[in-house]
Amino acid sequence: MLQRSLALQPFPSPTPSPRSSAMLVSLAQACLAGGFTWFLWKCFGQVLVKSPLDNIPGPPRESFLYGNLRQMLERHAWPVYEHLTETYPGIAKLAGPLGTRMLYVFDPVAMHNIIVKDQDVFEQAAWIIQSNQIEFGPGLLSTFGDHHRKQRKLLNPVFSIANMRRMIPIFNDVARQLQKGLEMSLAGKNEPVELDMLSWMGRAALELIGQSGLGYSFDPLVADSSDEFLTTIKAFQPTIMQLTLFRRAIPYLPDVFPWLKRKFVERFPNKNVQKLRRIVGTMHEKAVEIYEEKKRTIEQGDDALKNKVGEGKDLMSILLRANMAASEDDKLPEEELIAQMATFIFAAMDTTSNALCVTLSLLAEHPDIQDKLRKEILEASHGEDLYYDTLVSLPYLDAVCRETLRLRSPATTVFRETRCDAILPLSSPITGIDGSKIREVHVPKDTTIIVGILSSNRNKAIWGEDALEWKPERWLNPLPKSVTDAKIPGIQPTLCARIQFSFGDHGD
Repeated sequence: MLQRSLALQPFPSPTPSPRSSAMLVSLAQACLAGGFTWFLWKCFGQVLVKSPLDNIPGPPRESFLYGNLRQMLERHAWPVYEHLTETYPGIAKLAGPLGTRMLYVFDPVAMHNIIVKDQDVFEQAAWIIQSNQIEFGPGLLSTFGDHHRKQRKLLNPVFSIANMRRMIPIFNDVARQLQKGLEMSLAGKNEPVELDMLSWMGRAALELIGQSGLGYSFDPLVADSSDEFLTTIKAFQPTIMQLTLFRRAIPYLPDVFPWLKRKFVERFPNKNVQKLRRIVGTMHEKAVEIYEEKKRTIEQGDDALKNKVGEGKDLMSILLRANMAASEDDKLPEEELIAQMATFIFAAMDTTSNALCVTLSLLAEHPDIQDKLRKEILEASHGEDLYYDTLVSLPYLDAVCRETLRLRSPATTVFRETRCDAILPLSSPITGIDGSKIREVHVPKDTTIIVGILSSNRNKAIWGEDALEWKPERWLNPLPKSVTDAKIPGIQPTLCARIQFSFGDHGD
């Protein structure tokens, strides 16, 4: 009994000695000082250390806080890109936020090394990957390395030519829906009517990715009205453009508790941050809704799929079936499958709608090209639907698509970050600030590189003096040696899955 009562007695609280209290205070102060020093070094270390990039010419920085980044991400930033393209021969040093150094690259050899040859060294910027993780979940846009390759292994067959062929009838159906919707907007009008084609193309692109990508119908395209979900998605890109510095801060939040980053976003007192949070929530809810419905339908069998939108030929049905058949090591968890859906919705819809709008605008500005394209399509179709093999065999349609994507690319830049110190070769030497000739650039680890897609596509040294003109005819003849020798990523025969998807959309 005595032993039991003794066992229940609490241990006496030790009385801290003045010496131990002082040690704890000193330890806390040292931790705070160390953390603050690390933060200052991460923010301002590049300012204090001389860099091999200091000899690369570039524009003066706008401010210490933003560097040149805010200028490049403004809504009307075209003059900035034009200045960089015309002033600097393929590469320029930019000022990053808080005194960091960045590179703007559109030299073809350097681009080939970044995008193709040494892509494991020049990976997606960490702040973009982690921001995408919060915004889309663990999908293609928010993974890298082996994790990304595992996802690509399952997804690449989904974008096969055979699957593209099966989707063309869906494109034709959506195109007819769009045609009827436009005709209804013009019905009974005896005078010219102004149509908001940006809205119509956004709705059509969402319905295209919905039916062919997800087996889901978002919009019947029967009336000239706005769609709440479409409006939400279209607001995503302008909103994140306002939050570049905020998104760059994401990697500095601790990774010990992943939920902490979401909590940080939820509590952050900024209207654009909260607007982005609502947009992301809406996209995620819709992706989960579509996924659960698709999963139930697949479990019911092929007959059930045939009665749904897409008839089981959509990309998501193909992906889910492939995932079920994959080995345990290759299978993707539900969280990643849902993230792919959110990625499909945004990436395909936003770029496709913008490309379609630009194409229509350019055709309206060039009626002679419009007439020539219409003639080619009418002669090939004979009043019937066009299918994959016919579409890809139309040279002028292909030329119009390629020239539009060259001159008015929906993606103007790509951000990369060096995972280690690297050497970046140049196609021709540049003159450094000290007057020396530079044939290759030593790029320190953690340097942000902005790959100038638009600048490369408009580079007169590659495309000639007519580089700024929209001339589909340039693709009907062999490309100049300056283009083929440049090995620009995207000029090669293999095009990425998104561009193939966009070509299919353009065909209608």
